[in-house]
Amino acid sequence: MQAIVDLVEKAVKKLGWKAAAVEVSRTEAQFGDYSTNVAMLLASSVGENPRAIAEKLAAELSGNEFFNSVEVAGAGFINFRLSDAALAREVKSINAEPDRYGASKLYAGKVVVSEFSDPNPFKVLHVGHLYTSVIGDAISNIVAAAGGQVHRVNFGGDVGLHVAKTMWAIIQDLGGELPEKLADIPVEERSEWMGRCYVTGTRTYEDDAVAKETITENNRKIYNLHREDDHDSPFAQIYWTCRGWSYEYFDAFYARIGVKFEKYYPESEIAEVGLKTVLAQRDKGVYEDSDGAVIFNGEKYGLHTRVFINSNGIPIYEAKDVGLAIKKWDDYHFDKSIILTDAEQTDYMKVVMKSMEQYMPESVARTLHLTHGTVKLPGAEKMSSRKGNFLRAVDVIDMVAGEYKKAQGRTSDELVLGAIKYAFLKNRLGPNLSFDPETSVSMHGNSGPYLQYAAVRANAILQKIGEFEAVEINDLDEQERSLVVKLTEFSSVVDGATTELAPQVLCTYLYELAQVFNRFYENSPVANSPRSAIRAQLVQAYGYILRRGLNLLGITVPKKM
Repeated sequence: MQAIVDLVEKAVKKLGWKAAAVEVSRTEAQFGDYSTNVAMLLASSVGENPRAIAEKLAAELSGNEFFNSVEVAGAGFINFRLSDAALAREVKSINAEPDRYGASKLYAGKVVVSEFSDPNPFKVLHVGHLYTSVIGDAISNIVAAAGGQVHRVNFGGDVGLHVAKTMWAIIQDLGGELPEKLADIPVEERSEWMGRCYVTGTRTYEDDAVAKETITENNRKIYNLHREDDHDSPFAQIYWTCRGWSYEYFDAFYARIGVKFEKYYPESEIAEVGLKTVLAQRDKGVYEDSDGAVIFNGEKYGLHTRVFINSNGIPIYEAKDVGLAIKKWDDYHFDKSIILTDAEQTDYMKVVMKSMEQYMPESVARTLHLTHGTVKLPGAEKMSSRKGNFLRAVDVIDMVAGEYKKAQGRTSDELVLGAIKYAFLKNRLGPNLSFDPETSVSMHGNSGPYLQYAAVRANAILQKIGEFEAVEINDLDEQERSLVVKLTEFSSVVDGATTELAPQVLCTYLYELAQVFNRFYENSPVANSPRSAIRAQLVQAYGYILRRGLNLLGITVPKKM
């Protein structure tokens, strides 16, 4: 809680000591509301026993009206119990400026590029794209709320072998390079059709040597379409039409899940940048020639070696990521670049970043690579778009919608997305996630619908009361006090979620807050009570914090449920 931090820092300074980094955390109820170990941090510089330092600080702070009590415990902890006046001030602050209360300043004035989702045209969006989109959006929201100027960007492969494979199967399905036959593909089936073609092309590439040669040639042709600005040949017409369909499909998907991007970087626009950079840095000794290809020897740095330009002179994923990094740096000159990918990219990114560190160290130093695991349904095998057994993003939405309708008799995207997003976000980023559609829609546990309902319920309570006067908040009983103290945690929770880029920290807090409110409401009637006006203010503050926390997670609150 920042107010306590400020008071402790002031007391430290008044006693003539050099200010230490003051940290305040919640403590167990029997000891107080908050606690600090600042005395232990000061011991070496002050040259006194931590407990003696704590006692001097406690004496300095005890007369402040902000505290009911300031007590020293153990080896030098200082425990604080907040006064009703302090708690009343926090409630008033929340209700006066709910969108600013507890706001972190960790990214104030910082330019942050947040790259996530990264779908490839000519392929179907799978559950991994849904997962990374939800996580990336929440992290971006948290950074923006902390004052960051966030630029959400997306990156995808509109050139490359996967496109060549799909184009081979598309041409086979059309009966040749016949772009006019694309009109026969129904609008609602376009993305699925391209997805099936990708699976067919991938299998054929692996099993048919003759087709593999054609696909390899397609890969060169696709690069040349961009280099020569060819939009007129039959092959080009098929390519550009299907690429356009993919972008329309992406736009509709992101609009449906409520995620927005400022910029999309297609590989075709950054491949040449990566190619020229790798070749230039090869001449300076960063990259090396090897059997006609250009590689980075990662073994020199305890990593593995990777190819950046293949023997056909075409830049592959590694060189494209170099080009992307350069473009992002040139476009934004960021203070921090956050890249979110699946965990399988960890070793790959280490090599790419180590190579770039040799000639653009400032950009690399400001780049943070976050990884997430794989989303699996209980009992499901590992999924692969190459095998065609992947779980589509829309499949997940449809499954959850079905579970919600079965449980509640109705559904909506707002409620379904609340269930999905919270189920994804409440888990720590990194490990694989077992996602259970049935559990995600529960109204009685740690779920999105439970918290959405909690926010709707708070608003309904206020509507039932009607207009109320903002009277003085005092003489708080145990349940009232517990609720307000929990509300005061919001700022430190947001700071923690921002520092760690960990949305699950906020999820845990919101669920705990809702539980504290339930106990309050069960024991403290709001309507028709002598304390109605006071309790209405507490309900109002609770509703504001709950709604704001959900919004940071990218979850909206419906008007009714």
